[in-house]
Amino acid sequence: MSAPKDGPKPPVRLFTPDFLTELFQNPLDPGYADAAARRRETPAATGWRGASARAVAVVVVVAVGFLFAVAYRETMADEPSRSQARAALITQIKQREAETDAMTARAGRLREEVGRQRDAALSGSQAARLRNLEAGTGLGRVRGDGVVVRLADAPTPDDGAVTGDSGAGPSRVIYSDLQKIANDLWAAGAEAISINGQRLTATSTIRSAGAAILVDFRPVTSPYEVSAIGPRSLRDRFDDSRSAYLMRRVARDTGLSFEVREVDDLTLPAAPEPRLRYAEPSVSPSPSPAGSGSSGPSSSPSGGVR
Repeated sequence: MSAPKDGPKPPVRLFTPDFLTELFQNPLDPGYADAAARRRETPAATGWRGASARAVAVVVVVAVGFLFAVAYRETMADEPSRSQARAALITQIKQREAETDAMTARAGRLREEVGRQRDAALSGSQAARLRNLEAGTGLGRVRGDGVVVRLADAPTPDDGAVTGDSGAGPSRVIYSDLQKIANDLWAAGAEAISINGQRLTATSTIRSAGAAILVDFRPVTSPYEVSAIGPRSLRDRFDDSRSAYLMRRVARDTGLSFEVREVDDLTLPAAPEPRLRYAEPSVSPSPSPAGSGSSGPSSSPSGGVR
């Protein structure tokens, strides 16, 4: 009787662990494990490097602290001298402003005296024509009905936060605002304009120097009053101008103050005497005879004579 033959064996299944199982079984990367093993084998060298790094860090911190202490001491030592210099400059500025105001007032009185003597020397028609010319050019004081445009910077919050829509314009009056208002007042029919008592003429300038606004090189501060003398329709025509629309929008969005009011019997001062400049004909050299061999300066562009 023969032994039974074995049947085919079932296949052996090999299970490969998935990624999560491998991650939980071996959370440490082999490279980190090898580095940890090397540190355990050479603990003395590792300790020496750590101590050296800590010593270098302490030295660096001490050096930086020493430099900060020296800088602070030098700053505090120079503070009294800077404060004294600033106070001296402020005193000089105020003194120069007072002297300038006094000289301006004296010049105005002298101008009025000259005008009285001139009127006495001239005939009535000639004096009247001269006064009209002075009023038109800004060299004479004028009176009449008109409007006053008042602008003022927005109040600054105590916390320094910015209020309003920053895209609508700054919350401070800038020199271009005064320029636009003056131009639109001229276009509306104004006959005479002044800004904070500074009379505008054909050669007047309105510009900025840092945070200050200068009118004919004289500083003006907030609030700004643009006074204009003109016809009865001056206010209505100015209210329809682009600058008035823009300033009303800026005032609504940023808190800047903008106001237009009519004023009766407005008086505008005279502008300072302008510095006149006269053109002078250039002196051309006399032509030299042909063939004279003169060694005078060359008239060609390359001769080097200006």
